[in-house]
Amino acid sequence: MGGGLDLILLALLAGFIILRLVSVLGRRTGNERRQENPAGLERAPTPGDAKPVDLPGRDRAPPAAQPGATASFDRDTPLGKSLSRIMMADHSFDPDGFLEGARGAYEMITPAFAEGDRETLRSLLSPDVMRDFDSAIAEREAAGHTMQTKIVDVLQNEITDARLENGTAEVTVTFKVELISVERDGEGRIISGNPSDTETVTDVWTFARQVKARDPNWLLVATDSND
Repeated sequence: MGGGLDLILLALLAGFIILRLVSVLGRRTGNERRQENPAGLERAPTPGDAKPVDLPGRDRAPPAAQPGATASFDRDTPLGKSLSRIMMADHSFDPDGFLEGARGAYEMITPAFAEGDRETLRSLLSPDVMRDFDSAIAEREAAGHTMQTKIVDVLQNEITDARLENGTAEVTVTFKVELISVERDGEGRIISGNPSDTETVTDVWTFARQVKARDPNWLLVATDSND
């Protein structure tokens, strides 16, 4: 009799514990709202978005090539000879990996400039380029204007020039990109661009790095446009 009573008490205790767990942890019904954070021009950047970009760093395997990336080169051409010299001076340098890192830098720098994110820009730009970018951002801020830029697609990115001089490697990448860029005044009225239309731009960016430096990061040292 005592054993049967003990079993009944244990069953009641187990039921009580299960009810407590359900009340604390909740119950999934399949109708919960999913948290959405769609990408687009209205997305506000968060501090955690900013990360240094190496192109690529030492002891890192180069990422797989993306469509539109062109790093193959003829070693007998002036460009090929320059890239070969950089590879001999810095055994971590890989043209394919560099191109992917350059693309990552482009995809960080372009919206950072539009948003006036100086912290991100300082980690990726040389002091001279940072001064130019900062001046343009300050001028926009003084006018009360805002800008938003969304990269839709990188159609092409290829190495178009390279050189090694006094221990500094410089590699130039030409980007052909589809993007949406809109500038608004202080009242939110559109000054330039169209949030519904893409435009194709061609940018020529040069990155540099001391080949013997411990820091694996390349910095953007010059920008130009073919448009």
